[in-house]
Amino acid sequence: MTNTTIIRARGGGQSRRKRALALIVILALIVAGVFCFRGAGRWLVRQDALAPADAIFVLSGGLPYRAEEAAIIFRAGYAKEIWLSRPYAPVEELTRLGVSFTGEEEYSREVLIREGVPDSAIRILPDTVVDTEQEIEEASREMRREGKSQVIIVTSPQHTRRVRALWRVLIGKQNRAIVRAATEDPFDPGYWWRNTRDALSVVREYLGLLNAWAGLPIRPHAT
Repeated sequence: MTNTTIIRARGGGQSRRKRALALIVILALIVAGVFCFRGAGRWLVRQDALAPADAIFVLSGGLPYRAEEAAIIFRAGYAKEIWLSRPYAPVEELTRLGVSFTGEEEYSREVLIREGVPDSAIRILPDTVVDTEQEIEEASREMRREGKSQVIIVTSPQHTRRVRALWRVLIGKQNRAIVRAATEDPFDPGYWWRNTRDALSVVREYLGLLNAWAGLPIRPHAT
């Protein structure tokens, strides 16, 4: 065998090894991608252990599941009052059109009462809010005003990690938030891509997390 033949044989062997290594890397990336894709919904669910608090704060949205969960926590004795936020709604526009409107906070109040929470234990916070950032800021203001130090925040499962991130960015360690997920919420973290509701929720949560990690450069829209 000539030197040229030997060099070609070695070159061919190295080429095959490189192709095999490249194939292994590609397969590993595919497997990792599938694993991350399937786990994207589960990763968003990040709640805290329950502990006694000064109040339970129900974030807007997720009717009736968030209010139902707040009632369960209230009946278990973890707090003596429940706060509801007042989400923005086009009340003036609807009134001008002669359309009556009942805010989401009133429906949440009704759910709580039907679930055994006394009306006297329910408070609707005064400010109108447009997103979670403003809800957290309002809850913190209320806590400072009343000298409270710990609140239980109830939201949807896929929203829990972002709520915790927003609390760290906006409030820090001034007060403590215990974030809890509504157990009856239909979000399916294991198969979130199977319906548009869950898929859109996951996309929105990741975009919101990126905004929080970046220091909230994108601010809430004006009402």
